[in-house]
Amino acid sequence: MSADAGLPERSRLVQQHLLDAGVETTIRVLPDSARTAPEAASAIGCDVAAIANSLVFVADGEPILVMTSGGHRADLAALTASIGAADVAMAPASLVRAATSQAIGGVAPVGHPAPLRTFIDEALQDHDELWAAAGHPHTVMPLTFDELRRITNGTVVAVV
Repeated sequence: MSADAGLPERSRLVQQHLLDAGVETTIRVLPDSARTAPEAASAIGCDVAAIANSLVFVADGEPILVMTSGGHRADLAALTASIGAADVAMAPASLVRAATSQAIGGVAPVGHPAPLRTFIDEALQDHDELWAAAGHPHTVMPLTFDELRRITNGTVVAVV
C-alpha cells in the first residue's frame, strides 16, 4: 500500500504536485476539521502565525491566491496596494471551488487545475516551518517559506 493511500483524492493530487516539484513533505490527516487557522494550529501544536492560510481573492476580475499568516487578517486596502490592483475582493465559494478544485478550509497552495497568480504574506518569513492546508479540510502539510515561494512562484507582499 502506498504512503498516500489513506489521503483524500484532492490531497493525493497535492502530494503528486509536491513530488513533481521536488518537495518532500508528509501530508498529515487530522481527526477533526482544520478549516480555520486556530483549529489547525491547535491540532498541529504550532503557533497560529505559522499557519499559511490559502485565500482566494478576485483582483481586477481574476482569481488570485494569497497565502496569509494565520496570525492576522488580510487588510484589503493593504493587499490591493501591495499587488498594484485597482480592486480586490474575497472570492465567492463557487469561484474558489472552480479555480482550485478544493473546498474552502482545505485549499492548498498547489494542486489546482491551473496555477493561480500567488502572493505570499511577508509575515510568513518569520517562521522556520509553515503549515498549509493540503487540499482537504482535514489535511495539512509542513513547508518552509522558501518551498512555499518556489512551488507557488509567489510574490512576497504586505497584507496588513
